[in-house]
Amino acid sequence: MNGIHDMGGMHGFGRVPKEPEATEPVFHEVWEGRVYAITRALGPWRKWNIDTGRYFIEMIPAAEYLRMSYYEKWFTRMVTLLIKTGTVTREEVETGRAAAGSEKLTPALTPEMVPAVALNRNIPSSYEPGVVPKFRAGERVRARNMQPLGHTRLPRYARGKVGEIDRDHGVHNFPDTNADGRGPKRQHVYAVRFSARELWGPEASAHDFVYLDLWDDYLERA
Repeated sequence: MNGIHDMGGMHGFGRVPKEPEATEPVFHEVWEGRVYAITRALGPWRKWNIDTGRYFIEMIPAAEYLRMSYYEKWFTRMVTLLIKTGTVTREEVETGRAAAGSEKLTPALTPEMVPAVALNRNIPSSYEPGVVPKFRAGERVRARNMQPLGHTRLPRYARGKVGEIDRDHGVHNFPDTNADGRGPKRQHVYAVRFSARELWGPEASAHDFVYLDLWDDYLERA
């Protein structure tokens, strides 16, 4: 989908700080750590995957998206998905109380389970000899000019642009189908090298390049 989250190449959002905070904490507020912990604790129930989670952040209205902090987006996504999957009701969220007679999800997450379950992202191996790559290192490719309605990892600024395959990262889930329940559609992902001038025009530096990780289905031969 084309939304405010895909900000690459856009102007007018102010200066990007050159230096990080000298003493930046892991979390700026206590509640941020709690949101992170709850998000990871929900993982073992397999109610949604990482691509679904990204998609629901992208669906936050533009004005709200720009106003929210990073973990406010996480919180909004989490609440929306908990309600959508039937894990909780809207009334339970608003009151902070479980509905009478509501079913408790199992298994309960104990501290002993955290390293093996909540912190294990269960990412399958990228080595799958049976999945044949469509492209090889050194090939010139064009990012497809596509306007998908759902989640995608193909940035708007690269669509229709020509680059070169730099390396093959192996086989991974295809986010466009994985986000909405159509399946992982395993395929190769490549680091694709684009010149800054190809992306931004002749005024860009001739010495600068951008590397994007792109799936087979995002690419065609140039």
